Amino acid sequence: MARNLGIVGDVYVDMLKMIALPFMVSAVIFSLQRLFREGGAGSLLARVGAVFVVFSIVVAALGAATLLVIRPGEDLSVQTRQTFGKIVGNDLNSSDTVMSLQGIDAPAKSVNFADVLVSIVPSNIFAALAGGETLKALVFALMFGFAVGQVPSRIADGLTYSLETIYHACQTLMRWLNYPLPIILLCMSASQMAKTGLGPLQAMAQFVLAFAVASLLALALATLIIWKRSNASLGQTLGALRGPFALALATRSSATCMPIMIEGLVDRLGFARSRVELLVPLSVSLLRVGPVIYYVAATLFIAQLYGRVLGPSELAIVMAASILAGFASAGMTGLLTVSLVGLTCSYLGLPFEAAFILFLAVDPICDMLRTLVLVIGNSAAVSVVCAKPLKI
Repeated sequence: MARNLGIVGDVYVDMLKMIALPFMVSAVIFSLQRLFREGGAGSLLARVGAVFVVFSIVVAALGAATLLVIRPGEDLSVQTRQTFGKIVGNDLNSSDTVMSLQGIDAPAKSVNFADVLVSIVPSNIFAALAGGETLKALVFALMFGFAVGQVPSRIADGLTYSLETIYHACQTLMRWLNYPLPIILLCMSASQMAKTGLGPLQAMAQFVLAFAVASLLALALATLIIWKRSNASLGQTLGALRGPFALALATRSSATCMPIMIEGLVDRLGFARSRVELLVPLSVSLLRVGPVIYYVAATLFIAQLYGRVLGPSELAIVMAASILAGFASAGMTGLLTVSLVGLTCSYLGLPFEAAFILFLAVDPICDMLRTLVLVIGNSAAVSVVCAKPLKI
């Protein structure tokens, strides 16, 4: 019965995704247009770049420090290692033997900066929108928004009003969809527990615990930043973050959280709407703090699992590769997000393929934590870029 409840969550998430892309495109275009009219676009974008770099480095260092202190991959019990072996063996169909006598080995797939750069430019914006490719839609919205900002007001005002109508309509739909959220969260949690059971979670409990500690530390730091930047009380800050927190848990989709993130920062905490409406979609797509922490934690866990001791230079490589993989993860979910751990492991020669199924087994829980850190962390980044509001 619990497994069958999953369809409720699937329909709900699809409805949210239906709203997310039109909301993001309309918000970015008319926010950029308004920014160019007001002036100061260059200084704002320079500050955005600096904040994004600092936040990425901080969360990578936080993830590395947590894993080095807790060390979840060391001193595992015999029973836990046997469970790992069963999970990996079942996934690889170890009872089957396949031998290829002829043919050419498929080249190993790798991700480099050039591939990422090519993949984010949409050759067809309508195909990108139809395929739900968030990063490509963002690139189009940014370029189109810059261009619209150069068009005279008497010509561009008609488009501005249309985009603002779409933006407010999407916000209204999102507000309506927030009402059944507690029921949806219950249905999705019950369905996921029925599918996976407790076995994989028990085997990977130490990794999940370490990643949860790193995520909670990042959430606490982000909440503190928002509290100090907003000039609001701690209770008001927590109240403003309650909606994004619950929606991130329920949907595990950062794109669907954008409207409620904007509502919390603007309506509840008083940040400037013209800045927030531009920066929230930009940060959700480019500042991937949740995946960055995850990639650092997963890579160090695999290193500890195989008894590999990493020096300072290797730790720096892990952090840098995790930031790159985080950027490459824009628009990815589930299996694709987890697979990018192989990018960070490749720099150290670690055998990620053997451990891949272990991370998939607990990814529903890790995905919730990644999305939480991304949503709340990006809200903190936006609050740093924006000017402090007047005291509420």
